[in-house]
Amino acid sequence: MSGQLERCEREWHELEGEFQELQETHRIYKQKLEELTALQTLCSSSINKQKTRLKDLKHTLQRYKHHASREEAELVQQMGASIKERQNIFFDMEAYLPKKNGLYLNLVLGNVNVTLLSNQAKFAYKDEYEKFKLYLTIILLLGAVMCRFVLHYRVTDEVFNFLLVWYYCTLTIRESILISNGSRIKGWWVSHHYVSTFLSGVMLTWPNGLIYQKFRNQFLAFSIFQSCVQFLQYYYQRGCLYRLRALGERNHLDLTKDSSPGCGGASPSFCLSCSVATSGSSTMPSRCLSSPATRNAKNGRCSCWRSRSSSSSLAIS
Repeated sequence: MSGQLERCEREWHELEGEFQELQETHRIYKQKLEELTALQTLCSSSINKQKTRLKDLKHTLQRYKHHASREEAELVQQMGASIKERQNIFFDMEAYLPKKNGLYLNLVLGNVNVTLLSNQAKFAYKDEYEKFKLYLTIILLLGAVMCRFVLHYRVTDEVFNFLLVWYYCTLTIRESILISNGSRIKGWWVSHHYVSTFLSGVMLTWPNGLIYQKFRNQFLAFSIFQSCVQFLQYYYQRGCLYRLRALGERNHLDLTKDSSPGCGGASPSFCLSCSVATSGSSTMPSRCLSSPATRNAKNGRCSCWRSRSSSSSLAIS
């Protein structure tokens, strides 16, 4: 009995020593956390001051440009380009600083800091977002097939439509968090998920009747087609994004985009024949991976020397 008591006493002394080390480590952690908070506040304040002064300087240069000489106009143009580049740098800096949530996140989550502090954490969240889209796309595909060909019940339709509403609501929240962490997702891209949420809600609350039964099969057939397209686009775009990120041409928060195929317009596009990503807001030149290509600066399209094929759109982060 005394031997067991001695072992317990030795273990207690070991635990006591480890506890003292833990307390000291935790004290240092809180100290570093306070220092980090102070640095974040200082950086945010300095960025806001810089933005205000640059905005005033830009307006002054715009007014002076109208009655400036040729050499002065060139100097004004150079300063304007530097100001624009500085604003892009501020955007990258703010991606690592706490900021107030937008209206949507405030309504859903409240005033909670959703900023991730490391590139690894940001990429992990983006990767988890991509996997979430892929898994739900597969589930929705199977659900649409079952409802279209096997289960002809209103209850199963309600479950499927509720899953659609939940899926698009979750996408809007996750995309808002990605935007808060520096993702350059376009506003129109997030907005179309709001519309999808509303339309899915209409399907969920649509009373059962003759009109609903006529539209039901068309809707389920479209859901099957859309899920198949999104599934194929995910695997294609994932490989292209991996290669472009390896070349340093794309940001680590770039997203695959689950829209129907289409090429051109002012929106970002992905040319299948040359695998070149283009964006009207991107400041980095695109690089061709498999064939020579050039970018049309007017409409943001990708034109190849050999052939042109349809493209699947890509959300720019």
